[in-house]
Amino acid sequence: MSLQYHLKIKEGDIAPYVLLPGDPARVDVVASHWDEAKLVADNREYRTYTGVYKGVPISCTSTGIGCPSTAIAMEELARAGAKTFIRIGTCGTLQDHVEIGDMIIADAATRHEGTSHLYAPPEFPAVASHDVVQAAVDAAEKLAFSSHVGITRSADTFYACHSRPGSSFNNFWQSNWQNFFEDLKRLNVVGAEMEASVIFVLARIWGLKAGAISVALDNVLEVTGESGFFDPQGGISHSADHIDKLALMGCETIRKLHEGK
Repeated sequence: MSLQYHLKIKEGDIAPYVLLPGDPARVDVVASHWDEAKLVADNREYRTYTGVYKGVPISCTSTGIGCPSTAIAMEELARAGAKTFIRIGTCGTLQDHVEIGDMIIADAATRHEGTSHLYAPPEFPAVASHDVVQAAVDAAEKLAFSSHVGITRSADTFYACHSRPGSSFNNFWQSNWQNFFEDLKRLNVVGAEMEASVIFVLARIWGLKAGAISVALDNVLEVTGESGFFDPQGGISHSADHIDKLALMGCETIRKLHEGK
């Protein structure tokens, strides 16, 4: 089997279980928790390690930001032998009871993005695999991490759709953005990120498994604030400890999933 075009991996390079952070630098953080780790490939936004975590074969590949690059990673990882995909990333929360640093375990995702719609119609649900969700819940309990299970909003945009002017260049704003996040909050959507939906859809249509864990770094509604301007630098936590905890929870989720086979 030749090297995959973007990831530069081949069959035999990848474990059945793969963690999917967005940032390539976070792959190194994940691999630092393993007993064995080998850099397999590093190309564009895609950085891949394969190794062993507490006796379990494991891989980690960064996806970059958003659903298009994530779909590319999943296509090529699946061809190389990956069977279970677990997104580990950061998110905002829409719910006041979620604290900064809490883990959000997504059991489903809204499809506010375009990539998954090119694979399946809008009526097709974006849902996680039950056993992956349960493994994540068990991992959070073992690690004594505060966690919440619920729906995440996956979208193609970071700046657009915030409720007040200031969310994008030159204060561009649309009136139909005003209640977007408030409406999601009323629908009990817990998190807001950019990748989970396509991971869930692709895994389902291919007969594979998927899950998603995100650490909450901000409250989306509070980042915009009463003053009327969106200020991610002023409102989002960038603690390295949050990322390290996320990496550890991803690894433990895979171990729990492997134990339950």
